[in-house]
Amino acid sequence: MADAPRPSQAAFLRACLVNEILRFGTFQLKSGRVSPYFFNAGLVHRADILSSMSAAYASTILASSAALGDIDVLFGPAYKGIPLATSTVGALAALAPERFGKVSYAFNRKEAKTHGEGGTIVGAPLAGKRVLIIDDVITAGTAIREAVAMIAAEGGVLAGIVVALDRQERVGPPPGEADDGVEGEVRRKSAIGQVRAELGVPVLAVLTLDDIIAGLAATGSGSDPAASAENVSALEQYRRRYKAGD
Repeated sequence: MADAPRPSQAAFLRACLVNEILRFGTFQLKSGRVSPYFFNAGLVHRADILSSMSAAYASTILASSAALGDIDVLFGPAYKGIPLATSTVGALAALAPERFGKVSYAFNRKEAKTHGEGGTIVGAPLAGKRVLIIDDVITAGTAIREAVAMIAAEGGVLAGIVVALDRQERVGPPPGEADDGVEGEVRRKSAIGQVRAELGVPVLAVLTLDDIIAGLAATGSGSDPAASAENVSALEQYRRRYKAGD
């Protein structure tokens, strides 16, 4: 069972529902699975929604500050991570100015700049700094691993990773195998679980599928049609079928 959501977490979930960043229906995923919900962080472009999202990121970071340790730089992988990191650095400073008032941000260019200051990193230098990656989701983990490699190449130290959503579903099977969730006797991990085990750092999420289900059930369709019993039931069935073993 998910813990009671923090106020910023609940506000962000509400913003996702109202603005259809989180939608319900039938969605074909890249994995081939048919999902009853879809989260589109690309729609977080309006000031009030971005403010709600960055406050939720900041609250998540503060709640896990003991596990994360000191943080010097928030790093947003291009492209979706850029506005998330730059907005969250301000929200974090506002939430806990004495601890996070001097945290910086940085992000990468897709292609190295060959004139001016040059290089692939914009913003704070990473050398010798503890760096926290801020991104929207981890799907296969490829983009996150690329970001980790960039940070290491610049001399930074990875402190952890924070994403907006953890779908809490296992990764797909190898080609030719049934998508039954069993690998020998052990359920496959989620993409986040794999990254967490591989890198040995905290990998946090603002929202999880458990949070979404609990939030919808608590809201009820009388307050929001998206929180219908049908949607909650579809999410629960999907969770039972594809739940990860982390």
